[in-house]
Amino acid sequence: MNIKEVDVDTPQKRQRFTIEVIGSRSTLLQHVCAFAKAGFRVVAVDVNHHLINLLKKNTISSTDSMLNILVKEYLKDGRFAVISNIREATSKSDVIIFLIQPLISQKKKPDYSKIERSCKEVGIGLRPGCLVIVASTMGPGITENLVKETLENASGLKAGVNFGLAYSPLYTGSEIFTEPSATYKMVVSATNKQSLKIACLILNTITKELLTVRNIKTAEAVRLFKNIYQDFNVAVANEFARYCEKAGIDFIEVQRTVSEQLHSYLPTPKVATEDKMKALHLLLEEAEAINAKLPLLMLTRKTNEEMLRHALHLVRDGLRACDKPMRRAKVSILGVSCQPNVKEFRGSITKKLVRIMNRKRMFVRVYDPLFSFKELTEMGYPTERTFKKTVEGTDCLVVTVGHDQFKRLKLKKIKFLAKKTVAIVDMAHVINPVRAEREGFVYRGIGRGIWTK
Repeated sequence: MNIKEVDVDTPQKRQRFTIEVIGSRSTLLQHVCAFAKAGFRVVAVDVNHHLINLLKKNTISSTDSMLNILVKEYLKDGRFAVISNIREATSKSDVIIFLIQPLISQKKKPDYSKIERSCKEVGIGLRPGCLVIVASTMGPGITENLVKETLENASGLKAGVNFGLAYSPLYTGSEIFTEPSATYKMVVSATNKQSLKIACLILNTITKELLTVRNIKTAEAVRLFKNIYQDFNVAVANEFARYCEKAGIDFIEVQRTVSEQLHSYLPTPKVATEDKMKALHLLLEEAEAINAKLPLLMLTRKTNEEMLRHALHLVRDGLRACDKPMRRAKVSILGVSCQPNVKEFRGSITKKLVRIMNRKRMFVRVYDPLFSFKELTEMGYPTERTFKKTVEGTDCLVVTVGHDQFKRLKLKKIKFLAKKTVAIVDMAHVINPVRAEREGFVYRGIGRGIWTK
């Protein structure tokens, strides 16, 4: 709490300070690299112990080659260490970056229990004069209520007096944290002026510009509103897409044409996941607590949640056009990643889609070029060792993510391996409908209502 600007104005001086980063997987590594690159000594606490197991095997599970190189470099020169015990790591740290995210229950309610447990551990190890920066996505008021009270009760210290407390939603994306001149504008607020001053000094070492807001609740809202606005736009695109399917219009052509007009943009329709709609669930919970009615956002959630069911409808319709029932149909799903060309399964819709298809008594096989046969098997997916085996004898090919490799699919070869009429359900908008039908496939795609079969 007594750090001055002169204490952290060079990487050499920053070596005196230790920053603890508490989180999991790639997001944890991104923040570790950001602060290690700035010159701090960094202690990482992986709450799921996944990173610790990987480091023991000398492997880092990330498709970001620069991130892998930096992690190994910082481990080697001693700027980065991994500790499994939160209390131990906190007792050795000057700044604690808290990255653990709330969960969403099956009833669509936020679950902060994991955050509360971790805060208790941090509180027990917390030393006077430390700064805690919460970087998790929170409902407005959670940091100053749940987090602050848990830290104070466990430590016996007072926020703003004995230790600093700030909030800054540090966004994911390794380019933000590993580029030499990070220019991403971070939002920050704190419980008092001194906490804000120290938080700004620390964060300014990894970004050139900060946006300060009057209180933590406002900073929490900034993160939520931005994410929810994106969900709202996707809901509108999903409505447009469903209309286009009925009206015989290609939404992708509409979207492409709109984007060529000045200051115009249409988002891409997609099947939403709980992970992507987390911000919406968090806000609706807090709105209910203060009796604030948000009917448009409730409709947004309903619209996006229905898209997985709509995708299944496209599968059924495509199979019907091939004179095949859903029951006992052989389905090949291409894609496990949550986004194109990224090896990250969290947030993917594929697991849920497989479960639904299994309940419909469909035979499902899954393939993703970014994951090995062993990795897919360990994640519980029904899979084959090769792409060829995956599509042999298939009745329906479902593309869930737009990997570059899927944009180059050889449809003639797939048709030969299937040895029958095959339905293609394109959820990622990577296959040309006209070409697919010309090659003898039955095509269905979200928003692409131009199929003729």
